[in-house]
Parts: sequence; C-alpha cells; structure tokens
Amino acid sequence: MKQVDDSTSYIRAGWLIDGSGKAAQKDVLLVVNTGQIVSVKPYAPEIIPANGQLTDLSFATILPPLIDSHLHLSMSGAVDAALRENQLVAGCEELLPYIHRHLKQLFDHGVLAVRDGGDRHDCVLEFMAKGMSNYPIAIHSPGRAYHRAGRYGGLIGRAVAEGDSPAELLMRRNHQQDYLKVVNSGLNSLKEYGHETPPQFSKDELKNLCELAHSKQIKVMVHANGRVPVQQAIEAGCDSIEHGFFMGRENLERMAEYGCTWVPTVVTMKAYAEVLEFEGNISGAAIAARNYESQLEQLRQAKKIGVKVALGTDSGSPGVLHGESVFEEMKLYGKAGYSLVETVQCATANGAELLGLADNGILQAQAAANFLVARGTPAQLPRKLSYLENIFIAGKPSALYRKNPVK
Repeated sequence: MKQVDDSTSYIRAGWLIDGSGKAAQKDVLLVVNTGQIVSVKPYAPEIIPANGQLTDLSFATILPPLIDSHLHLSMSGAVDAALRENQLVAGCEELLPYIHRHLKQLFDHGVLAVRDGGDRHDCVLEFMAKGMSNYPIAIHSPGRAYHRAGRYGGLIGRAVAEGDSPAELLMRRNHQQDYLKVVNSGLNSLKEYGHETPPQFSKDELKNLCELAHSKQIKVMVHANGRVPVQQAIEAGCDSIEHGFFMGRENLERMAEYGCTWVPTVVTMKAYAEVLEFEGNISGAAIAARNYESQLEQLRQAKKIGVKVALGTDSGSPGVLHGESVFEEMKLYGKAGYSLVETVQCATANGAELLGLADNGILQAQAAANFLVARGTPAQLPRKLSYLENIFIAGKPSALYRKNPVK
C-alpha cells in the first residue's frame, strides 16, 4: 500500500452530516492534512496506507461546528431578577468575566462561531480587543446597536437623536466591524397578544443606511417585529431580520424575494412562558406561549416559502442559556417541520454565510477539519448534541473540551 507523510491522517465516521442540507452519509472517511480536509469519501480499508494514522469514530455521527447567529454575550440568561438588573447596568470590568464564562458554555455545546446582538458599552468589542478568549470561537459583534432616542434599544446600543439619521451616525463613526445592528421596533408585548409597535426609522433612513454600509462591506442586521417595521427593513435592503414576530406571510415572501435571511429566535418566547409561569405570572405566561406558537407557525411557513433561515437563540434573554439554547432551538425547528439535515444547515452553513465566514460551514474538501462528534446515529440527534462525545479542531480532539457526564 502507498506510504504517506506523517502530516496526513484518516478519520472514519459512522455517519456524516456535512451541513449542506444533503442527506446524512454513512461510513465515510475524511482524509486530513495539516488540519485541513483533503477529501471526503466512502470508507474502504484499502484507502489507508500501511503507516496511516486512523481515528475510528465509526460509533458516532460527525457534523460541522454550530453557529449561534444571534445572542448577547454580556448577558447570562439568568432568571434571578437582581442578577439581571445588575448585568443590565454593569460596566465592562464587571461583565468581561461573564463573557468568558458564556464562551466556555458555548464551546462545551459545540458552538464555534457567534454573532452578538450588541451591548450598551461595547464590552464584547473590548473583550475581543484584549484577546481574552481561551476558546476557538469566532466572535462577531456590531458593538452598540442603533435605536431611535426614546425608543427601545438603550440596553444594547446608542441612541440616534431626532433630526439625525443612522447613515449620518455611521458616517461620523469609525465602524470597523463587519456588520452593524439597527433596532426598528419594540419588544414583544407580554400583556397584549400580537401588539405591534411602529417603526423607529423611516424606510428611506434604513435604505440610506444599508446603501452606505454595503459600500463599506458592512452587513446590516435589523431587530424588527410586526408587519411595517419588518417590511421597511426588507425593502430597504437589510441583510437579516432578527426575531420577526408577527411579521406575516407577505413579509416572509418578501424575504425570499429579496434574499434576506431570517433569524427567528423561537426559543425566547418559549423560555419566557416557562419563566413567567414559574414566577406565577399566569397571564403573561399565556401570552408568551401564544407568541411562541405564532412564531413556530411562521417558521413552518418560511420552510414552505423557501426563506433562508439562520439559527439564533437570543441567548442572554431570561431563561435562554448560552450553548444549551442552540440545542433547544434546533428541537423547535424539528417541530416546525425541518428535517435534521435542514436544521443542521440552518445552524451551520446558513449562519456561516450570514457571518461571511471564510470557512462556509460545510465539511468538505479544503475546509478546516473542525467538527463535532456525537455518539450514535443521526436518529439520536439533536438530543445527543447536548452532551457531545468530542470536539475536533484541525483534525484532532480539542484539549479544551471536557466530556460532560453521561446523562
């Protein structure tokens, strides 16, 4: 048999979900050289040279690292009211350790890229600038989000004063991130089901911002709930709609037409319903539950219409924990009719495209040999993602990963 150099290794997987949306492949062989996938092919013993290094994962399913396309690293998802209030007013010195802790939680659940939704003091950007992370997680943050003065958004951003515009603010700002965030509606009401707030900015203001941002190779993510705020953002040319509760079928059709990505964050309202019920707020819990069911139905429609969906959790919201909530959101996609491979695609390749990652989130030739190992068959996913067997970085088990106790 052919001899190879020591930099080439061979990894046998029982099943491969590559992230592209294609069906799972059974009994495959990854050929890896210097941390990069050279080829993916059906396993056959004769392919491996006499001195070949074989890692046998025939007992497991492998898949690309997960991406959370919407979270808040400076918030913990705690349900303790005092802790939450403190985090919402704390400065960066106090929040940086929380960010590091959240990254560990994300890594332990196989999340290796995140798209932050902004914070009021640019703490995530400070964390990145100081190089404080010990984990191989690609962190993307817009810094502070734009919101209209006097409207929702102060907890995650900077106000755009009346008479000023988001585009003018961007012109004056030395924005070096690859995307920015705009808040164009309020939050979902937990008192009045289906309540929609008016948009914070006009369609022209959003269009001018999107055109200027795109000229600088900056993508625009827009927090928007309700029909009019979402419609304006899509028609203005934004790259993604965040949340999109109560936006309606016509806006889903617009997203498909315009090529706008949707990040639905379904798990937030499910978690709110559970937290409020535990706290004894029965009426609030009932409305949150209806919000959740409405969003689940929109997700069903999005699948039928062909909207590109990237998985995001809004981790940091009450009861929405970093890392763990990705698994919970994936389960909800299954309830909305997405197959396992479609769900994985939303959590990998679609997120990678939205973030503009050089590695496109698909396990294929020329991609980095970074992947998750889940013991068992694809039929046991996504459940087994909550306690991974291992995480491979550059074709080798990561020394940072410590397998969780068997549950």
